[in-house]
Amino acid sequence: MTSIVLAPVVGLALSFGIEAAMQPRPGSVWRRPVGCLALHCGLWLLTFVPLCLVLGRPWFAAAATSALLLLIVLVNNAKYHSLEEPFVFQDFEYFTDAIRHPRLYIPFLGWGNALGAAAGFVAAVATGLWLETVPVDRFALSGQFGGLLAWAIAGTLLTMVARRGPAVRYDADADLDAFGLLACLWAYGCAERRVPPLPDRFADLPPPAPGAEHPHIIAVQSESFFDPRPLFDGIRPDVLAAFDALKRDSVAHGKLSVPAWGANTVRSEFAFLSGIDAKTLGVHRFNPYRQAARAGVVSLVKVLRRRGYRTVCVHPYPAGFYARDRVYPLLGFDEFIDIRAFPEAARCGPYIGDEAVATKVSELLATATGPLFVFVITMENHGPLHLEKTGPEDVVAHYTTAPPPGCEDLTVYLRHLRNADRMVARLRETLVRLARPGLLCWYGDHVPIMPTVYRELARPAGETDYVLWSTLPPATPTAHAIPVEALGRRLLAAAAEPVSRIIGYATASERSPA
Repeated sequence: MTSIVLAPVVGLALSFGIEAAMQPRPGSVWRRPVGCLALHCGLWLLTFVPLCLVLGRPWFAAAATSALLLLIVLVNNAKYHSLEEPFVFQDFEYFTDAIRHPRLYIPFLGWGNALGAAAGFVAAVATGLWLETVPVDRFALSGQFGGLLAWAIAGTLLTMVARRGPAVRYDADADLDAFGLLACLWAYGCAERRVPPLPDRFADLPPPAPGAEHPHIIAVQSESFFDPRPLFDGIRPDVLAAFDALKRDSVAHGKLSVPAWGANTVRSEFAFLSGIDAKTLGVHRFNPYRQAARAGVVSLVKVLRRRGYRTVCVHPYPAGFYARDRVYPLLGFDEFIDIRAFPEAARCGPYIGDEAVATKVSELLATATGPLFVFVITMENHGPLHLEKTGPEDVVAHYTTAPPPGCEDLTVYLRHLRNADRMVARLRETLVRLARPGLLCWYGDHVPIMPTVYRELARPAGETDYVLWSTLPPATPTAHAIPVEALGRRLLAAAAEPVSRIIGYATASERSPA
């Protein structure tokens, strides 16, 4: 009976020490609201009790509960190192994604850490089963079962003290500092069950000009695309020659504020397609495809479909990733072309190359019988970059001056970036050859994960780059820094109005300081 009392007490005390190993470290336990401490203890106990009920070994159950918490802390630290954001409730989905797509996730935790954790888990299970025996009074009310019942009641009461958790602001760093890990996970999880009414951000846009011919529209969300040349003077300027030319002839271009750093593509993706900012989304900003996108939202895809467009998404990766296969029909796409359409396509690194994607888009445009909207999500630039190798020829091809040691990831990235630039040129040429006018919108979803490079050279602000270009006679392009949720509105305005009226289109609320 002593172990059923002592094991959870020791485990609870240890849990605060495990939490303190987080990066960034949460604020002092003594500064937290009482409700947050109650949630921490209650959630720990409600994890411990069923484990102990199944295992019959209190110390082993306490160790297993502590190990689960430690796993979350280790994943948090790996995420913070790469993405500069703590672990949030919505990230639990990535545990199953890591099993289905290990190359996208496990290298950032580290293969050595992952294998070490797996070996440690097996060793801990074997040791726990060997060292601790199951008591004979396991199911007696006066023995272990009675103690577990008391802990279950205590855990339930403690959790009920703050049923919905603290008043979080959905600033992951600030919330973690103020309330602690478990209270934040609970609060974010509870909040996700409620989806606020989502506004129609396209309702006030003017309809197309009477009699105007609808242009073909290509919108490319280029994976991890941004201009890295300001980071290092030795990068060859022609790495983005076609992109620079497109900007010179564009309707608009500039820096793009995005709600993601290094990953979490769907944050920028949903913002572009819906026009909805992170503040309006609340907790759904962390992964809008889990709930918000399924609750009914007016998207630029639906607007274009109402205007007579055929709407297609091209993404050379499994359609089930981020549940796009279920979300995209709700957003208004007629067709979703995923990796199954690229069985023989050339890869550049581990992913389908941008050249193959450009070919697919060109094929769609060549067979289009009416106005076509193609939303492209590329994969070539996707990390982990550090798993790819570089050689002397890469340095010669991408630099005028060799970069300092520790910048191998940048070299890999530039290799892929040059291919993205070739895709820009290819899509431009394709649209120019068509009889129907065309619009090309190109933007990056987030900066790439290159923490070593950023420490060595400079940390970028986190903005990406965008350009909006038309086959109609060019005018003087405008340069404006805007948030990504404003880009879809600008694209629709460009598609609906004569070119002379779309130069510099943006409302005051859409513009960011240039």
